[in-house]
Amino acid sequence: MQGAQAIDAKTDLSGVDLSQKILYSILFSVSFAHLLNDLLQAVIPAVYPILKENFNLSFSQIGFITFSFQLTSSVFQPFVGYYTDKFPRPFSQIYGMLFSLAGIISLSFADNFYLILISVCLIGTGSSIFHPESARISNLASGGRRGLAQSIFQVGGNFGTALGPLLVALIVVPNSQRYILWFVIVAMLGLVIIGKIATWYKAHLFFRINKKNAFIDNHTLSKKTVQIAITILLVVIFSKFFYTASLSTYYAFYVMDKFHLSVQQAQYHMFIYLIAYAVGTVMGGPLGDKFGRKYVIWFSVFGATPFALLLPYANLFYTDVLMVVIGIIISSAFPAIIVYAQELIPRKLGMVSGLFYGFAFGMAALGSALLGVLADYTSIQLVYQLCSFLPFIGIICYFLPNLKRIESI
Repeated sequence: MQGAQAIDAKTDLSGVDLSQKILYSILFSVSFAHLLNDLLQAVIPAVYPILKENFNLSFSQIGFITFSFQLTSSVFQPFVGYYTDKFPRPFSQIYGMLFSLAGIISLSFADNFYLILISVCLIGTGSSIFHPESARISNLASGGRRGLAQSIFQVGGNFGTALGPLLVALIVVPNSQRYILWFVIVAMLGLVIIGKIATWYKAHLFFRINKKNAFIDNHTLSKKTVQIAITILLVVIFSKFFYTASLSTYYAFYVMDKFHLSVQQAQYHMFIYLIAYAVGTVMGGPLGDKFGRKYVIWFSVFGATPFALLLPYANLFYTDVLMVVIGIIISSAFPAIIVYAQELIPRKLGMVSGLFYGFAFGMAALGSALLGVLADYTSIQLVYQLCSFLPFIGIICYFLPNLKRIESI
């Protein structure tokens, strides 16, 4: 009986060794679920111009809405990951999608600033439940190609983020805030997909609790070196997500103010940037697998500097060009960062994934709030000029150690 259990713990239902097999059907299912989850999240910044006009909101209030959403989607993630490391909950993602569904319904009927805050907090809570377990499932289905698996998972979210503004421009902007209710269909589809993923995950939980998991590697780094590396990664995330907060939260306002565009036109330009961001995410994981995650992280953050510095001074055409270049370069970092962190602390995948997703969202929240206040007191143009220097911080990646792994037996 023990021998049979040992075989089962290393094979799928067809007897194939899952440690050597990348499960594309699971990865693309998780990626599609990520697309739907992040599409719902993307509705929030996409409707900012509508909410600002309907309720006469200031940039500070817009920043606080983002802060509330990002805070709820960040603070809970490490705790969710830590808990599910110890007590796996294969159907937890369903609870997350239900929170998001409630938030979308509430947002469509929100008639004051405080109800808007409650709505975005519900969506943020749903996101905080979804991400840690989804990242763990991607790792489980990676067949050892963690960078590729993480890119497939994340690109779904990026495409969802890109589709959000486009669908809002087509459905909500020409009509009214109440048309946000159409996104309930997205949440219902998400529940179906996540239910199928959860069923598969439950059937393969022996991988999670097997102490000699085939995916776990040991590295040769000391505990102090690991702590320094984690600190550097968190500083890099601060730089990256503080900067991208200026793009994701305020870019529509920026092009509307500088180039006198309508809300609908601004959303189309936002879509261009977000698609480029998705393309960069696809590239980042496989490049990290091939050339080393340290070098991809270093290039993707620090390498965006010259283009970020040019952005505030470009005309509309070259603004689009620069946003495409910036989006591709800077987005390639995150898959490499997540996998690099997982390899630093390989036996706490949920906690590490939750920590880094949570810290990333937290920095985006802080950045959105502070930049909103700055925009109110100065101008949205000055915000972009100041933020253009943030990618310089990426030079700190030079001090990241190279991981040399030995297989765990």
